[in-house]
This record gives sequence, C-alpha cells and structure tokens, in this order.
Amino acid sequence: MNNIIDGTKVAFKIREQIKNLIEKEKITPQLAVIQVGDNKASDVYIKNKKKACEEVGIKFELIKFNTTISEELVINEIKRLNNDISVNGILVQLPLPVGFDEGKIINEINPVKDVDGLTYQNVGNLVLENDCLVPCTPLGVMELLNAYNVSLASKNVCLVGRSNLVGKPLIQLLLKANATVSVCHSKSLDIKNYTKQADVLIVAAGHPNLITKDMVKEGVVIIDVGINKEGNVLCGDVDFEEVSKKSSLITPVPGGVGPMTVSCLLKNVVKAYKIQN
Repeated sequence: MNNIIDGTKVAFKIREQIKNLIEKEKITPQLAVIQVGDNKASDVYIKNKKKACEEVGIKFELIKFNTTISEELVINEIKRLNNDISVNGILVQLPLPVGFDEGKIINEINPVKDVDGLTYQNVGNLVLENDCLVPCTPLGVMELLNAYNVSLASKNVCLVGRSNLVGKPLIQLLLKANATVSVCHSKSLDIKNYTKQADVLIVAAGHPNLITKDMVKEGVVIIDVGINKEGNVLCGDVDFEEVSKKSSLITPVPGGVGPMTVSCLLKNVVKAYKIQN
C-alpha cells in the first residue's frame, strides 16, 4: 500500500537532523525526567526517551521518587532543576499517582524548560500564536502532515478528541495553519456528520476502531493518534483495514504518530537549549 504515512521514517529523519546539529554546533542539551512511583507504561516511555536522547547526544537524567514522597519535595526538586543551568528540559512523567496535583506541579517548571509544553504560560502562548514550546504529540502530527505535503489551508479538518495533551493544543496548531476545524468529543451527537465532511481526519479519542469506513469520505487523509490494546495486539482509534481502502493517506498503529512524539521531544529539548543560551 502506497498510502501509508511512515512515522518511523519521518521520526528517524528528524533524529538524524538533531544529531548532526548537536555535533556540528558542539552543544550540550540535557533533559531531566521526574518520575513518581512505579507505572509499567511510564517505565517503557521513559526507557524510550532515554534511548532516543543517548542516540542523538542529549544528556539524560532520571530522578525517581517513591509514591510516599510529598508534593512539596517534588516541587523542591523542580525548583532545583529550574536553577541548574546545565539542565535545559524538565519533564514530569504523567500520570502522577493519586493525591498529587498535576497542574500545580507542572506549573512549577520554568516555561523555557517545559519541554512537554504543558505550563499555563506555554498553553497561553500557543493560543496567542506566540513562539513557545509545543506539546510533543500535536507537534508530531503537524510534522507528519508537513512531511507528506498535506496543505491544511482552507481544508475541512475534523478532530475527534479534546484532551489537554493532544486535542486542545492541536486545535490551535490547525487554526494557525488556516484549517477550518470541527471538534468532536464524547458529548457530540452523531460524529459521522462531521467526520464525513473531513478532508483531514485526526482521531485521538482512545477508543479502539471508533472510526469505520462508512464514517469517512473517499480520499480522506487520516492521522490516528490512538494507541489501544486489543488482546495482545496494538490498534488505533481507526479501523485501519477497512478505512485505509478509502483514504489517500493514513497513519498505521504502531509506526505512525508514536515515533514522532519522542522525536519532537528531542526537538523541544534542543529548542529549549537555544532559548536559554
């Protein structure tokens, strides 16, 4: 099938560019990740981040706390990292255990070191279209569309999902690219009305095989951000087998948006380094 958007290939290209830039400019970016408690999925994500950082020449530090730690001590650690000029990116691995105030903790990160783009200052700057650090998955989606020369200006783009991590930042990025955006979510009635109109459909609902072939028009471009487990098999929010027959371009799961998220994190760490230096 020649309509597959190869996220692994695009992500690899971004990493190569970052690696070359770090070597050429002899810069020393560093990422610090704070993890509280044990979460199997978080362990995997952190391992992937560490590996990616080491491959391109970004220093990586993991600071791991037990769930017994107080919120105050986590905040003190963030303040220490804010003041450490050798650390350029700070990331709090989410989700935090029950009882921790995620918003409060994340907003202790200096916005110029907030490589997840989640502090209120970065969110506000994104809405106002000021230059800022943008959340990695939405950034990855835009990079993929760009890599495959998908122009969004004046196109109908339907976004399914409105999470703080993916959906809401994407709305801003799509508007900035001059798309006409409709947003569907769990309280939307008959989402098919909207998905059928879409020239580009982006799905980040966390609901396996939510989008079926009768819900899309011929020639649609589909970005599937969902990662779900059905038995031992990973699948997206789109019924890939059937919907891919109608789409002009489509991301697979795995191998679509996933690899882009980590590459865009690396990109943000380098951007943060440049802002600070």
